[in-house]
Amino acid sequence: MNPYNIQINRTNSNAEKYTLREKLFGTKDIIPMWVADMDIATPRFIFDEIEKRIKHKILGYEEFPIKAKNAQIKWMKRNHNYKIKPENILYSHSVVTSISLAIRAFAKKNEEVIVQTPVYSPFYRSISNNKRKIIKNPLKLDEKGDYTFDFEDLESKITKKTKLLILCSPHNPVGRVWTKEELTHLANICLKHDIKIFSDEIHSDLVYKKFKHTPIASINKEIENITITALGVGKTFNLAGVSTSTVVITNQKMQKRFKQVYHAFHLADGNVFGHTSFISAYKKGQEWRDGLMNHLQENINKLEKMLQNHKDKIVFKKPQGTYLVWLDCKQMHLNDEELHKFFIKEAKLGLSPGVSFGEEGTGYMRLNIAVTSAQMQIAINRINKALKNWDIKKKKS
Repeated sequence: MNPYNIQINRTNSNAEKYTLREKLFGTKDIIPMWVADMDIATPRFIFDEIEKRIKHKILGYEEFPIKAKNAQIKWMKRNHNYKIKPENILYSHSVVTSISLAIRAFAKKNEEVIVQTPVYSPFYRSISNNKRKIIKNPLKLDEKGDYTFDFEDLESKITKKTKLLILCSPHNPVGRVWTKEELTHLANICLKHDIKIFSDEIHSDLVYKKFKHTPIASINKEIENITITALGVGKTFNLAGVSTSTVVITNQKMQKRFKQVYHAFHLADGNVFGHTSFISAYKKGQEWRDGLMNHLQENINKLEKMLQNHKDKIVFKKPQGTYLVWLDCKQMHLNDEELHKFFIKEAKLGLSPGVSFGEEGTGYMRLNIAVTSAQMQIAINRINKALKNWDIKKKKS
């Protein structure tokens, strides 16, 4: 059986995207396609390893194992040509945890941290909750409809108080996979102004054919020396629930400073099942990941085909990476609340409102396509029907 098409009922499993349906959308009668985990079964080989571990009978304290570091090192070298040393890898509960730690380590209260909007909303909260100042460097659209960095705007906003830039690579929600040239230009600006880079690369293994993820720290030693890289298996292998990721910091002074903050919160070294899953994913997951990307591409192609009939309402741009689709719905001329309600009431889908990623996301919706083929087809049919009904209502009015 195709492992990506096993339909699993998550309704009563305490899955966040299902448990919060009524709170967020006012109804349970929707397919939730918002939060970034997959309605695709976590790989069987990971459960096999967990079952082996359970036989030990004791679930006590563990250190983050060298086997986990070595598995990630081999994966990163093979897939991204980035060589990492084990002593530069630290365990972290999550990428968002790592962001807050980096903010506390490298920017003082009221100093400035740059985000490139629209972007994953915890970036904002991590800065404001730690009482640092948010500096927005909005992405811009080129003539092809692709998002790009706005380097001129970036340099115009940097001050002596600017200490950190949080990079999303690949980018959530817009789906860009940044080129080596783009990243080099960005990093050189940071080098020029003595700004550290926190690079969230949790989606780095979710890149489609014709595109290539470049870890920004892999470009050269000078850039690596100012970079904190966040990595993990949570997105790629649907393992968000085991709360295990890593931070890579090569610069020893930076690592020492990060560890001072890190140890203040006693994060320890993770959990038994997280370690087991992490090792298994990186050691045995290559073929499964490759199959997943083919499956996701098929879902995207089906969605694109349907939306070609609705170009006057939704502008569709294929993502270069991630399993998140950024739908430009501005031609429907609805405000953000009306757009959100349209998808809930007319399409019976729970999506992420674009405005939740910043004001630059107004008029957009983010759709998670990491579902089975059957579930994707249901969602496509619902969107298609809702948009057709929208046309009929407009003609009558």
